[in-house]
Amino acid sequence: MKDIYVGLIGFGTVGTGVVRLLADNAGLISDKLGARLILKKIADLDITSDRGVKLPAGVLTADVNEILADPEISIVIELIGGYEPAKSFVLKAISAGKHVVTANKALLALHGDEIYALAAEKGVEVLYEAAVGGGIPVLSAIKGNMAANRFNTILGILNGTCNFILTKMTKEGSDFADVLKNAQELGYAEADPTFDIEGIDTAHKLALLLSLCFGTKVQFDRIYTEGITSISSIDINFAQQFGYRIKLLAIGKRDGERIEARVHPTMIPVHYPMADVDGAFNAIRLTGDFVGPVMFYGRGAGMEATASAVAGDLMDISRNILAGVGQRVSARGFHEHTVAELAIKPIGEIVSRYYLRFSVVDRPGVLAAIAGALGKYNISIESMIQTGRSGAHVPIVIITHEAVERDVLAALAEIDGFDLIREKSNLIRIEDNLE
Repeated sequence: MKDIYVGLIGFGTVGTGVVRLLADNAGLISDKLGARLILKKIADLDITSDRGVKLPAGVLTADVNEILADPEISIVIELIGGYEPAKSFVLKAISAGKHVVTANKALLALHGDEIYALAAEKGVEVLYEAAVGGGIPVLSAIKGNMAANRFNTILGILNGTCNFILTKMTKEGSDFADVLKNAQELGYAEADPTFDIEGIDTAHKLALLLSLCFGTKVQFDRIYTEGITSISSIDINFAQQFGYRIKLLAIGKRDGERIEARVHPTMIPVHYPMADVDGAFNAIRLTGDFVGPVMFYGRGAGMEATASAVAGDLMDISRNILAGVGQRVSARGFHEHTVAELAIKPIGEIVSRYYLRFSVVDRPGVLAAIAGALGKYNISIESMIQTGRSGAHVPIVIITHEAVERDVLAALAEIDGFDLIREKSNLIRIEDNLE
């Protein structure tokens, strides 16, 4: 039976999960491959801490070049995260003719073009199933079974931390700050949760999905990104009254020769399956021209789920090695010479329905003033709730018909200048036309 040698860079939580999976399921993997996956070297700066897994003598090293320069190692797994030195390690591995498996969505979102081009030149695979949705096999489905489709829309709940927080706020009526603290105590949120709660992690994953679904290079800094820190329990309660739930949604839409690419809190109808994706789970909904809508659901993070995706990529590459082929499918599913660079539509040009919340003084003429300003900018009101006094202020909540975002923002800027407004108005976009 043939042996295929693997090197692992990064022996943290996910790396430990990969080592455990390869050991526990070694027989199963060999039965399915007809070959043995041998983890020859693990490189990490910390080679003394006990990870709870047994390793043969000589496997651990603090010198990554023992992996990158070893001609026997065919596949390199990169699990250190971040931009550098991860980028340098990946490029060196590819230059040496080694295949790469990574979970590093930030690296690929910003530097994928360079990495993919070099992989195509060298004829090696770069697989990254674990970078989007943890153990959910969405990327391989896009490049494989659904590859004949033109994709129209991408909708994703892609960050377990944010989804956990919004779920707790919805079910318990808790405030954001309290739930974030609880999420940190439970290990669902990092000590510095900025990448998660500000939507950056979700935007990294959306960039990869956009590239795969639309065959385009993506300028990451052009993706409109908004986090969940402005969402309050009052917004969640009003959303429920209107029949919606609030999720941090990644949205990609094809619009001719342009695409929409945005991440922000979004209201979706309670009867949509995505509204029931709770806790740390993820979901991705894709619409293809022939397959129609397809939704993937599962654990979006964690040692075991992510290790499962990494191991799946290892086995996919190993089958290529056994068949004597190099790069069978390009890294983003499109041959590099066919990849376009579609422009991203500015957020001000999108058309949506909106939830608008105003905090106003309690006096006659307030609603008429707000409605007048909205009408001035061609924004019509679909429904409205005005509740009793909350301290010195009265909340007014309006759901609009479809409107152009720049018109909505202009109206809110004017309304916020009224002396009857006591707090900055709040806006949440509504997504209820999923076709």
